[in-house]
Amino acid sequence: MDEKKIEQQVIDSYQQDEQMMVLIFSQWCINNNLDPVNVYERAYPTQGKNEVLTQVLELTVSKEEAGPIHDDTLLNVLSLFGNEDLAFVVSEEIEKRNKK
Repeated sequence: MDEKKIEQQVIDSYQQDEQMMVLIFSQWCINNNLDPVNVYERAYPTQGKNEVLTQVLELTVSKEEAGPIHDDTLLNVLSLFGNEDLAFVVSEEIEKRNKK
């Protein structure tokens, strides 16, 4: 396999993994009665519209249809992708929920 094909496979794999991370985040938000776009914008207020998030929202299901996503699972996935700002906002939401 030539170098260009390997490079393209790495890029494609990363993009698929990124979409899965965004899907996990979005579904977690829905499962916890949160708006994924709002939570994301709080973490990254200057970034503008996130196209991956917009696309992935079409793949989410209602919280009744979804399986549970544990808080630690989401935080670990966000950390894996270096989304520390988003993990911080998610942690704030977890704290709010746990205080109720």
